[in-house]
Amino acid sequence: MQDRYAGDVGDFVKLGLLRMLSVERKLGIAWYRFPNENHNNDGRHISYLERPEWYAALDPPLFHHLKEVVRSARSISSLLPMLENAEFYEESLNVASCPISERRRFRKAWFAGALEKLAECDIVFADPDNGIVDDDDRRKGSAKFGKQIPIDEIRRLAEGRCAIIYHHNTRRPGGHDAEVNHLLSEIALPSFAIRAKAHSPRTFFVINADEEIAERCKIFCERWGKMKVSLYHQL
Repeated sequence: MQDRYAGDVGDFVKLGLLRMLSVERKLGIAWYRFPNENHNNDGRHISYLERPEWYAALDPPLFHHLKEVVRSARSISSLLPMLENAEFYEESLNVASCPISERRRFRKAWFAGALEKLAECDIVFADPDNGIVDDDDRRKGSAKFGKQIPIDEIRRLAEGRCAIIYHHNTRRPGGHDAEVNHLLSEIALPSFAIRAKAHSPRTFFVINADEEIAERCKIFCERWGKMKVSLYHQL
């Protein structure tokens, strides 16, 4: 997650989902905070805010808050009022100045901090920029690894509770359905996915959901269909 994304269409869907799922739950968020980049147009999908007659009713307080966020200084911290009583792990994953030989140790300590901070939460959300990758050790020395979450971290976050993991769909051969199927198989825990296709393809992987959470996900997808949100089960 980067500050420059705050308030875009992805946040509208993401925060709308978390607000619905976290009612009477203790929500924890690991932002997977990464420094702002300026090489692309990510975070500029804010045209939905120009159509309140179409979108505001989905979650009026959230819609109007995000409209103010985009008008002012966009930042992760500006989103926090919309997730009352949640725990946040906001430590940065910026390793640009960290020697390559120390980056694995840095990430291990960072993740241990996330587990400790969110230990009392019964539902957790992880928000890496790019989403899910495999556990190949070679990628862990990369400065860009902070934009990704490996399978091992997903499983540990989901131990004994529900976890929701953000993934930005890629150009993996076979298409997005094949990619989602592959990742569900790799996670190898009771899971389903929520697809969100407005402006750019995103998937939320919902792991270890109890009946109440599963029902809330279903209702969310029905209500938010105009944002191209839908349930997806492995084929």
